[in-house]
Amino acid sequence: MKKLIIAFIILFGSAYPTQAQQLQKPVLEIADGQDWDTCSFGEVANLNPAGDNFLAVRSGPGTNYEMIDKIRTGEHVWIFNNEGSWMGVVYGDKNIDCPPVKRTREYQGPGKKGWVFEKYIRQIAG
Repeated sequence: MKKLIIAFIILFGSAYPTQAQQLQKPVLEIADGQDWDTCSFGEVANLNPAGDNFLAVRSGPGTNYEMIDKIRTGEHVWIFNNEGSWMGVVYGDKNIDCPPVKRTREYQGPGKKGWVFEKYIRQIAG
C-alpha cells in the first residue's frame, strides 16, 4: 500500500498546493492610476552570516504568521506591496511580470509568493 501511495504522488503530484502558495494575507498588485509597473525588483541582503543565513518567507506580514519558505542571500524577489515593515514578494521564477493594472488585485502569475521583513531586501530597480 505504501508503494502505491508513493507511486501516485510521483505520477500525479500532491493534492495540496505548495506551502508558499498558502498565504493568510495575499500579495497584491496595486493599481496606482498612473500606468506604472506594479512591482519593483530586489534581492535578499544583509543577512547575518553567523546566523541561520536565510530569510523567512511568511504567510502574512508579521512574525505571528507561519513561516512557509526560506530564501538566501542574493536570491531575487519582485516586491509588490508593503504593510508596515513587511513586503509582499514573488520569487523563484524568471517569468514574473508586473505590468500596470486597472484595479488592485491578488497576484496570480508565476512564482512563489510570501511576506518578508524589509530590512533584508535591497531594492535594485523600480
